[in-house]
Amino acid sequence: MARGSDVHIAQPSEIIGFLEGKLPFSDLGEEELAKLAKKCTIDFYPKGTRIFTQGETKVDSLFLIQRGGVKYYLSQENGEEKLVDYRGEGDSFGALAIIRDGPANLNVDTIEDSFFFKLPKEALMGLIDSHPSIAQYYLKTLSDRYVSKAFSELRKQQISLGTDSSLYLFSTKIGDTVKRVPEMIPSGGSIRRAATLMVQHGIGSLLVTDPYGEAVGIVTDKDLRRAVSEGEDYNAPIEFIMSSPVATINHHDLCFDALLKMMAAQIHHLAVKRQGKIVGIITSHDIMLLQGRSPIYLFRDIVAQRSIQGLYDLSHKVPKVVGALIEEGAKAGNITRMTTVLNDLILERLLIMLQEEMGPPPVPFCWLCMGSEGRKEQTFRTDQDNALVYKDPVDKAQALKAEEYFASFTKQVIGHLVACGYPLCPGDMMASNPRWRRPFALWRDYFERLISVSEPEEVLHATIFFDFRPGFGYLEMGESLRNHVTLHARRLDVFLRYLAKDCLTVRPPLSFFKNFIVEKNGEHKNTLDLKKRSLVPFVDFARLFALKHGIKETNTLDRLHLLGEGGHVPLDLIQDTCQAYEFLMQVRLVHQMGMINRGAEPDNHMDPARLSDLEKRTLKEAFGVISRIQAYIRDEFRLNQG
Repeated sequence: MARGSDVHIAQPSEIIGFLEGKLPFSDLGEEELAKLAKKCTIDFYPKGTRIFTQGETKVDSLFLIQRGGVKYYLSQENGEEKLVDYRGEGDSFGALAIIRDGPANLNVDTIEDSFFFKLPKEALMGLIDSHPSIAQYYLKTLSDRYVSKAFSELRKQQISLGTDSSLYLFSTKIGDTVKRVPEMIPSGGSIRRAATLMVQHGIGSLLVTDPYGEAVGIVTDKDLRRAVSEGEDYNAPIEFIMSSPVATINHHDLCFDALLKMMAAQIHHLAVKRQGKIVGIITSHDIMLLQGRSPIYLFRDIVAQRSIQGLYDLSHKVPKVVGALIEEGAKAGNITRMTTVLNDLILERLLIMLQEEMGPPPVPFCWLCMGSEGRKEQTFRTDQDNALVYKDPVDKAQALKAEEYFASFTKQVIGHLVACGYPLCPGDMMASNPRWRRPFALWRDYFERLISVSEPEEVLHATIFFDFRPGFGYLEMGESLRNHVTLHARRLDVFLRYLAKDCLTVRPPLSFFKNFIVEKNGEHKNTLDLKKRSLVPFVDFARLFALKHGIKETNTLDRLHLLGEGGHVPLDLIQDTCQAYEFLMQVRLVHQMGMINRGAEPDNHMDPARLSDLEKRTLKEAFGVISRIQAYIRDEFRLNQG
């Protein structure tokens, strides 16, 4: 090993100050840190010094970079060097070789004049003997080493919204809320008999069973009230008013999952299954008892709203409801799913009531959600991205009526959404724009041309459309268009290659020495763009490979999971990509929630100086994953050649 030129004992206070802010030593107590500090030396290595030689150097110390930086690389058999990583201030190296008691497995050279704190091998191994988690820290990947603790620190940042920060929704299993077996009524039983059983048992629902005892439907107190109001014969079979099939959920799922499922389906009861058998019923009321400010309250208000203007105030309550969930421990994936459910419900009520005002459309239509709306990844007040597809008119007269109706309809919808707090799309990619309001055949032709023509600028400009999903209306038409796009996109290598090249245009915001690259001047000076520079590369990566492998799903995390399950992308890369993406989403949500609570408009520009050391380190690790997925894209599409 090359020796430094200036080895000496460092001041313990200086080393303690360094260690207490760096993982894994930050978890140690003051006495243990003081003991370690006494064993450390400080050493200087000039720029260009070889510290470790691959396969040769016997590592006798853990190197902690106080100032400067190093590069990791492999010497290959053909004499070429393959860069693996750069490490800068606060990073360390040498632990794996010490733990495995073997030589260095990589070359390490200084890339500038550097100072290191050096902890002797014996001291590190003694620490590991008393703290096995230290070894695990160095042996585990991004998801295990950083993310869970970083999530905890993010949660501490969040401004209290008046709750007790309970984690009921995210820690309570559905099976733990079931207190009694479900009551049942056999098919053929009368409506009167169902009402009598509900009164006797003090319950709000009954399962309807077939002759074999299998649940084929459910009847609730709401069904009974409707039967009375409609003058239904009380002696009629219960099948006349029951709902079928029975919506179910597994007992080991979380209460938050039940809440989402009920809200998405606009129901209030779920049958709980254990090993394929129904063992109980969970209701929205049960969940409200768990969480005093449940989103169910807002959900009910939206469903009950009878005026479009009444939706304006309700939509502005979404951030508060979602903010409470962030404080209670929800991760980004859960938050965006909940936001999507509420926003979709507001959109549905708006479109229904507007049709009631204008009268029915000349032909069936489907409202398409695009961009983050299409991916179900909306945060707080995301710009509108939408389109409209309608059934092909049978003649010119119907075509004219359809165009007139939908021109007025979409203009009013967009205006109402703005009043609800959803800003206009700066690029005018909205259904009010005639370009994004077409009959089915024209949409189909548009996508075919987009995919098949060799016009990279137009292809890349329209990537937002490849995340669309049916949002409301004649959903089968939207699904048919989705299937058509998915089928054709995977067949054309030129189109996918354009998308692949576009995935490489956004570089991770890290310098050569792994420092954050922030805006140098202007309105957003000293900030990171959490959307364009951080999240977009993950979204682009998931979209590219979903289209390549014929995956119809639009949500980024769901796309990634399906790519991993299908063996299309290595599982270790999928795992780190999911963890990095969700952590960045969490940082973005916490940042935006903080702005809302300060009375500011939420944006995507965050000052990294506001983060803790752990959060900064995790952020850098997440940005490092961007480099890995971009390298994978280059290899898969052979973009390094020619």
